[in-house]
Amino acid sequence: MKTLNVGMLGCGFMGRTHSNAYNQVGHFFDIPFKPVLKVCYGREEDRAALDKFQKAWGYEETCTDWRKIVERDDIDIIDVVAPNFLHKEMVLAVAEAGKMLVCEKPLAMSFAEAEEMVKAVEKAGIANMVSFNYRRVPAVSLFKQVVDEGRVGRPFHYRAVYNQDYTISQKVPAGGAALWRLNAKVAGSGVTGDLLAHSIDTAEWINGPIKRVCAYTEIFIKERKNIETGEMIPITIDDACMFLAVFANGSIGTFESSRYARGRKNYSMMELNGENGALCFNLEEPEYLQFFRYADPDTGKKIEDHLTGWQKILVTNGEHPYMSKYWVPGTTIGYEHTFINQLADFLTSVGNKTVYQPNVRDAMRVQKVCDAVIQSAKEERWIDI
Repeated sequence: MKTLNVGMLGCGFMGRTHSNAYNQVGHFFDIPFKPVLKVCYGREEDRAALDKFQKAWGYEETCTDWRKIVERDDIDIIDVVAPNFLHKEMVLAVAEAGKMLVCEKPLAMSFAEAEEMVKAVEKAGIANMVSFNYRRVPAVSLFKQVVDEGRVGRPFHYRAVYNQDYTISQKVPAGGAALWRLNAKVAGSGVTGDLLAHSIDTAEWINGPIKRVCAYTEIFIKERKNIETGEMIPITIDDACMFLAVFANGSIGTFESSRYARGRKNYSMMELNGENGALCFNLEEPEYLQFFRYADPDTGKKIEDHLTGWQKILVTNGEHPYMSKYWVPGTTIGYEHTFINQLADFLTSVGNKTVYQPNVRDAMRVQKVCDAVIQSAKEERWIDI
């Protein structure tokens, strides 16, 4: 089995999820490559955290200059998990070096950046993946499968909610290794790029492209203390976002996201209502998919009245997406397994020389929708995509 030496550009939370996936993927999936955690990057001022990260995940080396990692001849795959504002420079360098690329979402700070990155990556012809990991939740993959089987029929409504509550307190500072997402210069946008990017990617994967949007955003706390300087700085990223959507297939959608939803920790819900049925998923109960069966997809005939109603499918059996690789029926897997699943699919696609999705082009499409949402909120009008 050929080894793939991994260079990890970042040593924070997402670095942990990706590192765990490289360590675990070969234990569960038959893959054509064996990942080797070769070197991880962190800033010199984060040396203590970098050393701890190396020890925890088993990297052979550390480095405080990410460019040196990209340029090394013994590195096969570069994994970009640094803050958003660094993605463009890093991805362009990876493309120039001809390495395989894994990049966290959102791909870029803007659609213009994403276009430049996609052009470089596709010109280089490198295998690439963008980590919209929620596609690889077994219940979400089953959601997609049921729609593709025609069991929902003509779609009418799609709704998505992605809420958290971790920035409610005015005492929460901005910046630093943990809270850079509250700094517009580092993150680009707030919940739109951080949370709704996931919802948009999944929605377009399941229900097709979004055609038009009309949005409203809100910043509840206008100033926060900069954790690094101690100064009060203006907050310009969106704390909450709501938008209406019209899909190309004629269905309509609502999207909502907030970091001020008290009690919600990582609540991502999606529901699709169609002519023949409906589906609903909630990430806080990831092992379940709810399905309302109304009519037979082949005949269009309504099922018996006494059998209509929502059924709660426990997505843990071997016939469900990815579950044959794990435990016995009735036992569940968690958040970390979504990264293992996507990495297994990516490495398999590399071995088969097929195109993996979602890739940088798919992520550019998500960025285009995110930019349209922000533009719509700013200009208070519908935006065509």
